[in-house]
Amino acid sequence: MAAVVGAVVVLGSGCEDPAPKAGAAGAGAGVASSPAASAAAMPSLVGQKFTGAEVTVKTLVTKPVEARSAYGNVQLPADHAAWAVCFQTPAAGAPVEKASTVELSLVAPGQACPDKVGGVLAPSKTPAAPKPKSSPPTDGGSTGGDGGVGGSSAYYKSCADAKAAGAAPMRRGQPGYREALDRDKDGIACDK
Repeated sequence: MAAVVGAVVVLGSGCEDPAPKAGAAGAGAGVASSPAASAAAMPSLVGQKFTGAEVTVKTLVTKPVEARSAYGNVQLPADHAAWAVCFQTPAAGAPVEKASTVELSLVAPGQACPDKVGGVLAPSKTPAAPKPKSSPPTDGGSTGGDGGVGGSSAYYKSCADAKAAGAAPMRRGQPGYREALDRDKDGIACDK
């Protein structure tokens, strides 16, 4: 039994790698000088305000943080401190060195992030100019209607309404024209 134990010890002693013992200082120095050992892991900045994210990044890199709008059709204002981070490069967990460039794509406060960097923000629905009424009221013939020329489907109570809708001046036969709005009876309503 003692012979078996001795054989195992002898066989096991030949399995050691003598190189690390001989150059232990050199091996450690090689690891410290490799790029992976000097790089820190990039933290997740998504959801943070730009000011907080920028402070975090400045502890990791020497270059200024590159900020841009996450939407391709939205310009980043000069004061974007309160904007939120949607996307970051390098990604969270990636190695980042002191000389690395960090890019943050931002959105305005309260705005949702696009599906991808450079997405298009749909324009907000703003009310259009007031549309004219679909049919002119009967006025008992005192205004002469539309002068008997063409069928008018637009009606403006006054020239101010026609101008506000961008329809003035109106010529005889055009939608919205009626003799009551043509004071000088020259065939052009709301021209003055």
